[in-house]
Amino acid sequence: MHYFTHMLSNGLRMIHLPSDSPVSYCGFAINTGTRDEKQDEFGLAHFVEHMLFKGTKKRKARHILNRMENVGGELNAYTTKEDTFVYSIFMEEHYERAFELLADLVFYSQFPQHEIEKEVDVILDEINSYKDSPSELIFDEFENLLFNGHALGHNILGDEESLTRFTSESGMSFIKRYYVPSNMVFFSMGRTNLSKIVRLADKLIGDINLPVSVNERNVPPLMLPQHKRIKKDTHQAHVLMGGRSYSMYDGKRIPLFLLNNLLGGPGMNSRLNLVLREKYGLVYNVESNTTTYVDTGFAAIYFGTDPKNTEKVIRLIHKELKKIGEESLSFMQLATAKKQLFGQLGVSSDNKESLFLGLGKSFLHYNHYDTLPEIFEKIEKVSAMDILEAANEVFSSNKLSSLIYE
Repeated sequence: MHYFTHMLSNGLRMIHLPSDSPVSYCGFAINTGTRDEKQDEFGLAHFVEHMLFKGTKKRKARHILNRMENVGGELNAYTTKEDTFVYSIFMEEHYERAFELLADLVFYSQFPQHEIEKEVDVILDEINSYKDSPSELIFDEFENLLFNGHALGHNILGDEESLTRFTSESGMSFIKRYYVPSNMVFFSMGRTNLSKIVRLADKLIGDINLPVSVNERNVPPLMLPQHKRIKKDTHQAHVLMGGRSYSMYDGKRIPLFLLNNLLGGPGMNSRLNLVLREKYGLVYNVESNTTTYVDTGFAAIYFGTDPKNTEKVIRLIHKELKKIGEESLSFMQLATAKKQLFGQLGVSSDNKESLFLGLGKSFLHYNHYDTLPEIFEKIEKVSAMDILEAANEVFSSNKLSSLIYE
């Protein structure tokens, strides 16, 4: 799997992964998200992403929606704590149509005030819907607890107070700061060759020479573990336990990734699932996950259970964490864990949209894209001692914070 790269004179980085599929993909990955908002801009990064579809210098909202859907394509976008993605999926013959539309949205959106007022109501409904799902809401509240008010802990959606303050000027100000060629990547996958893509890029956005953007991100300060219980009108108790971990540039993230999969990954044979669900029947769902940012990260274990079993499940998890931090994996256990992860990554890479989005995110942050063999090689180098070290640095019981909905 070989990819091609190019950089326009205005600083826009481009990456293209050839594919034999008749379906093509292209999009912009912008290096900005919730953590880049100012104090009075809570929720603005996500709001801007929504407003990109509400009108440009030459298109109204309905024209934007119809542009790709009229040829059976899709137009999507999402915002994270550090990134914003705007992309399209379509039949290969519509590549130029998709690229032109995306360039129009990213560089020429207008943020009409009447559309802002309507979109505020849409996002407020989204927030209220989110509040009705405690198993999702708890993750946002936990990050806020873990990062203690730092911008990384902010809910991506914002809140009613901040949303109702946004104006056309708010959106344009955010766009001016971060939506510049040097702060983004154009990423692509399909049959169209790179030389054609570069010609299109020069034609559509080659003359956009905006100032270089500098994201002044503050590293979240270290803090002691926090423990919080919140009363919720739910039949189940929802619990998150976790702590700070490694950044996306720290080599220790690889052993942690392997440890996380072993501990509570998607496999039904994960250690926590075998103990809590299969052996004791105490939970329906238990999982662990890791999240990396440019300068920090966190790892967490989530479970839902009958409230009367909450403390017992927590004790069992601490017991399992103690074991994994004291008992080094045998050669066979380590080989089996790696083999399982190799298979999971191979299967997930068969999802073309997921592969495409990974291409954009990787090139945005690393200026490189790891192929599956390269990823396998990094995992293969992980030793049992590396995993033991990650377990003690991240999942040690005295370092974990907790949030309980009961």
